[in-house]
Amino acid sequence: MHHFPSPIPSKLPAITSSIFVTMSQMAHAHQANNLAQGFPGFDCAQELKDLVCHYIYAGHNQYAPMAGVMALREAIAKKVEKLYSAVYDPEKEITITAGATQAIFTAIHAIVRESDEVIVIEPAYDCYAPAIELAGGKTVFFQLNPENYSVNWAEFQKLINPRTRMIIINTPHNPTGSVLSAADMLKLDKLTKNSDIVILSDEVYEHILFDGFEHQSVSRFPNLANRSFVVSSFGKTYHTTGWKLGYCLAPEKLMVEFRKVHQFNVFSANTPIQHAYADYLNKPEEYLKLDSFYQQKRDFFCQLFQGSRWTFKPASGSYFQLLNYSNISKENDIEFAKKLIVESGVASIPISVFYHKMKDNYNLRFCFAKENDELERAAEKLLKL
Repeated sequence: MHHFPSPIPSKLPAITSSIFVTMSQMAHAHQANNLAQGFPGFDCAQELKDLVCHYIYAGHNQYAPMAGVMALREAIAKKVEKLYSAVYDPEKEITITAGATQAIFTAIHAIVRESDEVIVIEPAYDCYAPAIELAGGKTVFFQLNPENYSVNWAEFQKLINPRTRMIIINTPHNPTGSVLSAADMLKLDKLTKNSDIVILSDEVYEHILFDGFEHQSVSRFPNLANRSFVVSSFGKTYHTTGWKLGYCLAPEKLMVEFRKVHQFNVFSANTPIQHAYADYLNKPEEYLKLDSFYQQKRDFFCQLFQGSRWTFKPASGSYFQLLNYSNISKENDIEFAKKLIVESGVASIPISVFYHKMKDNYNLRFCFAKENDELERAAEKLLKL
């Protein structure tokens, strides 16, 4: 066996196995209720499975067009226009991707050059910063207000300078469940006016908002839409995270660059599944009922902790709920989360891992996209603390 004379210099030296992998492995080893990783604990619709099988048997098993199956791009264009009054050309401004993470990676690599700065809002989903680093860019971190996870735009503005190439936003927000309002979008619009800053908007939970909140997609705001990549995911909407299919919307000038990278990154995504979604998108009631479906789950989960030593503010969107344990323990959140798996049999994700400096506010993230009896079993164990 040949050995390199020196160790391979890592392009991502700080990255070890992700917390999601660690917690899920521990949950499996201890047979814990896994409320850590963000995937639904129930199956997708039978009709959707039947459609995929139909297209497999009908022979749609070769490469899709590089930008995606046209019928699906057209269905997405129709949906986006109906929901957000935004017009995207299916031919030139919509691309189907192998999941939202690939779309995010591709958008970053299409735009970010050596020493460009990208502003990332913390706590942040863990795929943003590594992609920026691999592109040679510099991640500039901005922290949400820990009281209510809102953006202080006056503070945010101080980070913008001539090197700022991109701003990444995420609404509804993972891990905090907060949402950006129309007022937030207008402030972002004002801050980026007359600049070359590109917005990357991660909107994978676009159909999961509660308490009458409406999703404020950047696509609703023409000036913002004109400088934005909007990323969404079928996995979150249809309980099919394992199918890894998402999409990206962008004005043609940005999409041209996106597709150059996409072409050599994955070339194209899963063909029969694209055909199936194209048909299934003709049933808007399937995604329109998602907010009430998940609101019942959120309310059920929160109700279980009412009046306990756990404290929380109900999430405004996404299928995650933060619970604060500062009345129970002052241990750091990673240790406490590991202890919960081993001693209580419940897996969660500590929030400090979503900060580059591991900021610890004694919060754990629980995924409530599970059957009610599983949520109940988990709560029962957590309430004994």
